[in-house]
Amino acid sequence: MKPSTLLLSILTIVLSVTANAQFRKYSNEFLNIGAGARGLAMGSAQVASVSDGTAGYWNPAGLVGVKDNPQINLMHAEYFAGIGKYDYVGVALPTSNNKRTIGITALRFAVDDIMNTLFLVEPDGSLNYNNIQAFSSADYAFIFSFAQKLKESEKKNVHFGLNAKVIHRSVGKFAKAWGFGLDAGIQIFQNKWKFGIAARDITSTFNAWSFTFTEREKEVLYLTNNEIPVKSTELTAPRLVLGISRDFKLGKKASLLAEANLDVTFDGQRNTLISADPVSADPKMGLELNINNVFFLRGGINNFQKALADGDTLNQKRVWIYQPSAGAGFKIQNVTIDYAFTNLANQSNPLFTHVFSLRLNMVNNKKGKGE
Repeated sequence: MKPSTLLLSILTIVLSVTANAQFRKYSNEFLNIGAGARGLAMGSAQVASVSDGTAGYWNPAGLVGVKDNPQINLMHAEYFAGIGKYDYVGVALPTSNNKRTIGITALRFAVDDIMNTLFLVEPDGSLNYNNIQAFSSADYAFIFSFAQKLKESEKKNVHFGLNAKVIHRSVGKFAKAWGFGLDAGIQIFQNKWKFGIAARDITSTFNAWSFTFTEREKEVLYLTNNEIPVKSTELTAPRLVLGISRDFKLGKKASLLAEANLDVTFDGQRNTLISADPVSADPKMGLELNINNVFFLRGGINNFQKALADGDTLNQKRVWIYQPSAGAGFKIQNVTIDYAFTNLANQSNPLFTHVFSLRLNMVNNKKGKGE
């Protein structure tokens, strides 16, 4: 299949599904956090240039960049003073001819130790703190990726990738959901330019929710005027991430990678730089300074929004704000340690967090006899 035909097919699927279904905005939002401190430090601008094991998250086509040896990527982050915990692990397995790569990715975002106060108040009106129990609200995603080279030449390379993802969400023993979705991606390298497209949730990703309450819990919910939920299905709308990047040489031992992405959503008007109904778009921009392929400095911005100016509650004046990020990386032989200092909100309402990730290339250093 030609790259142009493949791209047209992806776009057709996205637009046709969007036109014939109703979606819940911000569904499965934990899948939009990111993977790897490198990508987070660069403002999540990764779709064109990513070529390591984190590509299973950003753009499965980039997994082709993992060559010769398996690669493992790990990341842990904590948000809101440790209330929310986010974990990522990815494994990339290239084939012997380096034309295909298989990837496995696991994500978990959870808030633990939530207090269940349904039975705090006894029937006589007294408080019984022994009735308080803790539970967790956790979201899981398991992504299975396949990437392959479609074309390789001195002037042009084309890579394609496909994701199948399984989603599991649970809220204590009260609610559970299972879901399934597909992603597709393509990368085109031509001369010094790199182009990328990631089509996420191309068939719409669904979550089928089921709820379990005891009769006593139902009674408390009824008496406190709370609605008792029933089985439901939640749909995640498709989105397209378009990217372009280029490497600039800075002498013999340094280079600067610049990338710009455009995150296009189809689920109604959003508070983004390009805001319309039903299509909105959010730009992302990132830079990476590479020094001798050992030390890296990174920065990025994304999440452009309009918000009230500080202290201007009277005139309701709105200004553009954005989410900044920065970071660094250090590579020692087969091990790379990356760090990101990223803001979870925007520059006017700082909620910064520290993110560390580890990349390990599983190189076999054993030599055969006579070598």
